[in-house]
Amino acid sequence: MIVVDVNALAYLWIQGPFTAAAAACLKKDPVWAAPLLWRSEFSNVLAIYLRKGLLNRTEAGQAFLKAEKTLAGQEFSVAAEEVLDLVMKSSCTAYDCEYVALARKLGVKLVTKDGRILRDFPREAVDLELFAKG
Repeated sequence: MIVVDVNALAYLWIQGPFTAAAAACLKKDPVWAAPLLWRSEFSNVLAIYLRKGLLNRTEAGQAFLKAEKTLAGQEFSVAAEEVLDLVMKSSCTAYDCEYVALARKLGVKLVTKDGRILRDFPREAVDLELFAKG
């Protein structure tokens, strides 16, 4: 099992430069987990793609359903106290710290391309491409 942030999900289900790496991560470890927050964040990513005309409504809906299936049974809440503690120790957003808190809670790695998370939480976070290759 790994924790993935919303960008890893977007890379997997929206074609782009990191889609192959995200697919390799899924093949390497098919059990992906995320905090409940992923739903709102992923909807926002899809909204951006819709407004820019990069996806149509059907494609956006399909991407969301695929992401839901990927995380089925592996969506978790995290303690606000833990998130706030992580915020105080880093330059990351509270959103980002939810993913870190979940990785800690589950005792697994957080796979991400977010440079700030990778820098501030090197024990918990691993780069998506490095994880895919490793």
